[in-house]
Amino acid sequence: MATADLSAPALTGIRRLSALDTVRARIALAVELGLLKPGERLPANAEIARALGVAEITVRRALESLVGDGLIERRRGRGGGTLVAADPPAERVREVGAYRESADEVRELIDHRLVLEAGMVQLVAKRSPDLPRLRTLVARMDTAAGWAEFHELDAEFHRTVVGPGPAAAVAQYETVLAELYRFYLPYPMAKLRESNRDHARLVKALSAGDPDAAARVTRKHVRGLHQTMFVGLGGGEPTTVEN
Repeated sequence: MATADLSAPALTGIRRLSALDTVRARIALAVELGLLKPGERLPANAEIARALGVAEITVRRALESLVGDGLIERRRGRGGGTLVAADPPAERVREVGAYRESADEVRELIDHRLVLEAGMVQLVAKRSPDLPRLRTLVARMDTAAGWAEFHELDAEFHRTVVGPGPAAAVAQYETVLAELYRFYLPYPMAKLRESNRDHARLVKALSAGDPDAAARVTRKHVRGLHQTMFVGLGGGEPTTVEN
């Protein structure tokens, strides 16, 4: 199976973009795909920065530019904040094209993650997974206030799952996950909570010491990214959500 070349990435797709432009593209693409709805309030800049892996000042400048593009607006007073515009224009942010051009790379990264994670949970189920921490993270994702908070918890959950695995495999997994998260977009909370049910099923399988059940849950969860990431949300392919 082909996998993404992680050692010497070419300056193609999103690697051509500055950090500011990647924030612009990710917010704009989420709006275009209907993941962020007109009138929806965005999280605080600091939360967005942590979720998208950039500096807070980068988020502030990106949002300011998106206000100029008409995709988002700023409101003052009670009920105000930074919101998706009531009637955001389509295809205003050209940087979105770099994400769409990277669809093949994203699909390869998903498959790479699938192979690594499904194999590692089988080993972890027979070792000593941090079950109390995993249960706490599942509970916190169920009550997360927004997509940015959820994404942080989700990333910690998956890294905690594989933590007891072989060091070399964990390092490779971390690399693949970090690359895949470069393509993360905001998602509706209803869909994110659906994905958290898979997390709960995985914790149940791990607590039972059942490697086959853990691998089945993981394969379903990761394979679904082919439909739920932006590569499956455009062009008429089936839709559902998350990482």
